[in-house]
Amino acid sequence: MKVLQINKLYYPFTGGVEQVAYDISNELGKRVDMNVLVANDKFKKSRELINGANVTRSASIGRYFSMPVAPKFPLELKKINADIFHYHLPFPLGVVSDLMVNPNGKKIVTWHSDIVKQKNILKFYKPFLNKFLNKVDKIVTTSPNMIENSPFLQEYKNKCKVIPLGINPQDFELTNYIKGKKEEIKKTYKEPIIFFVGRLVYYKGIEVLIRAMENIDAQLLIGGTGPLEDELKNLVNSLDLNDNIEFLGFVKDKDLAAYYHASDFFVLPSVASSEAFGIVQLEAQACGKPVISTNLLTGVPYANKDQETGIVVEPNSIEELHKAIQRLLNDDSLRSNLGENAKKRVNEKFTIKKMGEAYFDLYNELLNQ
Repeated sequence: MKVLQINKLYYPFTGGVEQVAYDISNELGKRVDMNVLVANDKFKKSRELINGANVTRSASIGRYFSMPVAPKFPLELKKINADIFHYHLPFPLGVVSDLMVNPNGKKIVTWHSDIVKQKNILKFYKPFLNKFLNKVDKIVTTSPNMIENSPFLQEYKNKCKVIPLGINPQDFELTNYIKGKKEEIKKTYKEPIIFFVGRLVYYKGIEVLIRAMENIDAQLLIGGTGPLEDELKNLVNSLDLNDNIEFLGFVKDKDLAAYYHASDFFVLPSVASSEAFGIVQLEAQACGKPVISTNLLTGVPYANKDQETGIVVEPNSIEELHKAIQRLLNDDSLRSNLGENAKKRVNEKFTIKKMGEAYFDLYNELLNQ
């Protein structure tokens, strides 16, 4: 079976979608002939073998509205024969390329998120997207919430299927290094510790989290970088919360599990549907930590079950978030029970292994039709 994954970018470039494509390749590389077509970050075509996957990077002249401009992408798609063409969306160039060359094979879309911000481009692009979705064999979403709530998918519910995202729980085990780093963190910052990690961008809702920290006797550690960093630091200063909120900057992958383990719980205060799933919730849960997240119409409350693995509050509600934080801080037993449930649910439902198996079964199902 020959599979071609089509996406904007691929490892070593990091991003949520890129990680999923990479995980699928690694998980299925020994069972299928795995190929990947993406845009390059320079005006030069390249081919390489990455962990058994044949990766073609089409020459690109840059980006427009965060999308690569790779003029020869359709030609590269036309050259590659495959049994399964697996598109990761949103990726307008991939959609238009398919419509131009119409490669012969079964077609799967993984619908990672709706297009939220580029409203002007959407007016032009939507007819092409609908034509493409009409002809694909299966649309995979990462949660049932996306099928129910995405305005783009309502006409195509009959061809939608849920395959949740996954992590490798072993990456978050309490190794000797992580134990040492965890103790170092606990000595550096006053307890209890609340943790957030992610890009410092509008849809993460970090301003709401900072405001919810007023009159909370705990230390909030904010990991990550982004365009709102200075603005958020100014907000912390204006609220006189410098003793309670620390900006960590970029957190190295090798240290990330230690911050989860050192914390009492994790908060993902996202306020917009650009947050399609929130895989950091699974990472915290794999460390046995409860999560406070928001009731978006996306996969976020699917990954964190209210009153089972954590607490779900309404987005943009400073008051609800404040109360949820205070509740977890005040109730050791609740924190412990939610954390145990969370760890169990991740291992049962949200692993890379289970995700890979589900895609392998879907590939076979389509080829056997």
